[in-house]
Amino acid sequence: MDLYVSCSLTGGRGDLPLVAALVAHLEARGHRVLTAHLAHPGAMAQDGEMSPSAVFERDTDWLRACDAVIAEVSTPSHGVGFEIAYALERGKPVLCCHRTGVRVSKMLTGIRQEGMAMGAYGDVAELLARVDAFLAAR
Repeated sequence: MDLYVSCSLTGGRGDLPLVAALVAHLEARGHRVLTAHLAHPGAMAQDGEMSPSAVFERDTDWLRACDAVIAEVSTPSHGVGFEIAYALERGKPVLCCHRTGVRVSKMLTGIRQEGMAMGAYGDVAELLARVDAFLAAR
């Protein structure tokens, strides 16, 4: 599957090790992660060299092309929220994951649209199991 992994960039990169583990896990299972660059420490600098409109065009192209979106939503992000809405409006399945105990926006937790899934995880293993189950149902 072609997957779009979404996570906070400008809101904080504290989840970088988790995102790197997720991308590696997905690629090891034969998926193509369109946003694999997010797993690298230099992602902010790489995107910083692009104009805002170029980032928007690239990312919305990837969202239209992907089979599903996996979003880490523990760290609030305007971009991640936009990507989730953009994908859902185009009929893409979306899995939003967050660390157990983290408050997540009611705008996200209140979505009842078909294709939307939300789940908490306690550690990386639990996150990867949740992601695998989500993708197996596709």
